[in-house]
Amino acid sequence: MKQIVLVLSVFVVVVVAQAKSLEPERIDSARSAVWSEWVAAQPQTLPSPRLLAEGGGASWVIPDSLEPHAVMDYFFGLKGEAERYPLFIYLHGSGPRDLEWGAGFQLAGMFDDAPSVYFIPRIPNEGEYYRWYQRGKQWVWDRLLRAFLASEWSDPDRIYLIGISEGGYGSQRLASFYADYLAAAGPMAGGELLENAPPENLRNIAFSLRTGADDEMFCRNLLTGYLAAELDSLSAANEGDYRHWVDVIPGYGHAIDYRPTAPWLRGFERRHSPRRLTWENFPMDGRYRSGFGNLQVIRRSNHDESTRTVYDFEVEDNQIRLDARLVSYECVERDSRWGMPIKFAKHYVPVDSGAVRIFLDETMVDFSCPVTLTVNGREQFSGMVFPTVEDLHDSCAEFGDPRRLFPASLTAIF
Repeated sequence: MKQIVLVLSVFVVVVVAQAKSLEPERIDSARSAVWSEWVAAQPQTLPSPRLLAEGGGASWVIPDSLEPHAVMDYFFGLKGEAERYPLFIYLHGSGPRDLEWGAGFQLAGMFDDAPSVYFIPRIPNEGEYYRWYQRGKQWVWDRLLRAFLASEWSDPDRIYLIGISEGGYGSQRLASFYADYLAAAGPMAGGELLENAPPENLRNIAFSLRTGADDEMFCRNLLTGYLAAELDSLSAANEGDYRHWVDVIPGYGHAIDYRPTAPWLRGFERRHSPRRLTWENFPMDGRYRSGFGNLQVIRRSNHDESTRTVYDFEVEDNQIRLDARLVSYECVERDSRWGMPIKFAKHYVPVDSGAVRIFLDETMVDFSCPVTLTVNGREQFSGMVFPTVEDLHDSCAEFGDPRRLFPASLTAIF
C-alpha cells in the first residue's frame, strides 16, 4: 500500500504541473518577469555604495524576538570600478569590538581584490559565547544576501565570506550553512570543530583556511590540520569538487599574513546549478535551513538534533538520484588541556521518513525527454516533467536568488 501512495503522490504533482505547464521557449521570459516582480517587492535595505575609503555605512536593527537590544552597524563601500560588483563579507575578531571593526576596515582597504564591494559589520554586542552564527546574526545574513542579489549592481555569482580569529570561526560555520550562495570562503587564524561546520557542504565552492602552526589556543592548528585531511580526502574521491587551500603555516602563531586569502578567493565563481550536491542539514543555534542548492525540505527526516539528515543529489542524462541518510557524531578524541571534543566518527543509517522537493532547470535536465527519479536506490518516478510559473515563484520565494529560479520540480518521499 505504501508504494501505491508514493506513486500516486508523484503522479498528482505531475498532472497539476502539466495542467499549468510553461512552454520551454517561454521559460526565460517568465523567469525575467518573476525576478522583476520579486525585486520590486523587496524593501530597500542596502544603501547605495560609495567608495570604501570614505567610510560610508548604516545600521540594521535585529528583531528583539531574536536578540534584544541588538543593532548591527556596518561599513559598506566600493573598491575600484565595475558594472557589477562581487561582494566580500568580512567578520572581525573577538577583541574590543570598535577596535576590531576599525582594523577590519583597514584590512579590507588593503586587500588586493578590487573591484569589489565590502560589507564590514560590527558585532552587535559583546560577551562570553557571543558569536557571529547565532540567530540574531543569521537574520542579518539572510537579509544581506537577498538585498545584495536584488541589487542591479551586484554580481550574483561572486559572493565571498572571510573572517579572522573569532571571525574565522564564524565564517567557517557560515560557509557550510550558506554554501549555496557563495563562490568561496576564507576563514583565517581559526579552526572550527568539524561537527559545527560539515565540510561535505563545501562541495561546490572554493574554500581556504590559513592558520599558524604555533596557534595552539583551542587547538586551532590541530583542527585546521584535521580539516585539511578531510578536504583532501573528499577532493580525491570527487573529481573537480571540494576545491580548497588549507594551510598550517610554519613559524606563525595567531598573527599571520592575511593578504593572500582575498585574491585567491576572487578567482572563483559560484556553481549555482550543480549536477552534484551534498547537504548535511545541520542546525545552527537551533535553526535549520528550509532549503539548500536546489533542494527544499518538505518534512525533515531527523526528529531531533541527535541526528542530522544528509542529502546526496546527482543528475546525469535526465537520470536523477537522491539519497538521504541520518548521521550521528561520536567523539573519538579530546584535547588534554580543555577537554574539547576535537575529532569525531560519523555513523550513518538509512532514513525512514521525510520528503524533499527537487527543483530543476534546463541546465540540469532536458524537458523534452522523460526524466527518471531514483530515491535511496528505488525508482520513484519516470515520465515527463513540465515547467510551470508556480515553480519559478516557489523557488524564488525560497532562495531569493536570480540564479536559482527553477521552472520545474519533483517531490521525493522517503
